[in-house]
Amino acid sequence: KYDFNEVHNRLGTYCTQWDYIQDRFNKKDLIPFSISDTDFIIPKPITEKIFEVAHHQIYGYTRWNHHDFKSSITGYFERRHHTHIEEDWILYSPTVMYSVSLLIRLLSQPHDKVLTFEPMYDSFYTVIQDNDRQLVAHRLISKDGTFEIDFDLFEKQVQECQLLLLCSPHNPTGRIWTKEEMDQIIKICKKYQVKIISDEIHMDIQLRDRKHIPLLSYIHEYDELYTAASSSKTFNTPGLIGSYLMIPNEEVREKFLMHTRRKDFLNSVSIFGMYATMIGYTQCDDYIDQLNDYIKENMKIVEEFIKEELPDFKFKTPDGTYLAWIDARDVPYTAEEIQDALVNVGGIGIMKGEIYGGPKYLRMNIGCPQSKLKEGLRRFKIAMDALYSK
Repeated sequence: KYDFNEVHNRLGTYCTQWDYIQDRFNKKDLIPFSISDTDFIIPKPITEKIFEVAHHQIYGYTRWNHHDFKSSITGYFERRHHTHIEEDWILYSPTVMYSVSLLIRLLSQPHDKVLTFEPMYDSFYTVIQDNDRQLVAHRLISKDGTFEIDFDLFEKQVQECQLLLLCSPHNPTGRIWTKEEMDQIIKICKKYQVKIISDEIHMDIQLRDRKHIPLLSYIHEYDELYTAASSSKTFNTPGLIGSYLMIPNEEVREKFLMHTRRKDFLNSVSIFGMYATMIGYTQCDDYIDQLNDYIKENMKIVEEFIKEELPDFKFKTPDGTYLAWIDARDVPYTAEEIQDALVNVGGIGIMKGEIYGGPKYLRMNIGCPQSKLKEGLRRFKIAMDALYSK
């Protein structure tokens, strides 16, 4: 059994979340609940394999295009998500956003329109606009503590777009799309021949009864589907570098390979990232299950604390992810005033919803030991008490 309560000091490790907190909040020495990695040590089997590989002391050019790497992914999708993936569809990529960026360029033309749901992961803005595409935002409807798609509006928007960029499960709201929603998304996009790229990096964290439905489970209904994913979010291994994507379309797959090999020269995999994926997806289901249980408990702590101590805020445990999307719209202060209190009175770094296109929300990464979470919530309360007492 993994001890997710164990505290590990990440300071002094060039850690983006802890060592470079000032970059996001203009102040040092805050307790961070910001960038979405976790404060948990990685699964023991991955650690043991890394030690074994490191002990070999030769880290030469390394191939990813082999059965061991690709079958770890197909087996994982079959076992955890009941979805059949062909090994031939699988390609290596250094990061999910690299895959998304290149797929956007391969599947559309400059000035084409790309539809995505808002609020959204902040890199979705830049990956669309900086690739000279036009972003079309579909604002999700906030309803009863969750978020819904307006399918009448969605269909109108789809008609003017060439691509849908899907985040599944959704960052930052934590929505896991239902089968009915996925059915509708596929039906409408197929009707207007709009290609779909799905970022599924958060798929392992499922907190309620709803289960993640991989986009590629619909490949027999519509063939313009593309998925980018990684095990790094689940196992806390982004620093090892490595992700993968799945492209059923052979022509697009060959174009992706040609670009990575001949233009970007990504011909060798990160050996540690490759092993992290292979071992994580074949030997670490127990870690995934226990992590889900722990995140559920963390979400419950946040939900109860906000209800009892911060009644002007609203929060309900999401379907998935370890990101708490906290509604501050009823708080009688501006987003800037709330953020100033959190940083300068509470000494905590929680991301502003405005970054994600969600005014008067907060995105709090709760992938951390409960001692850190409870201390953060205590400081949250102190900050708000100070703001209200002005």
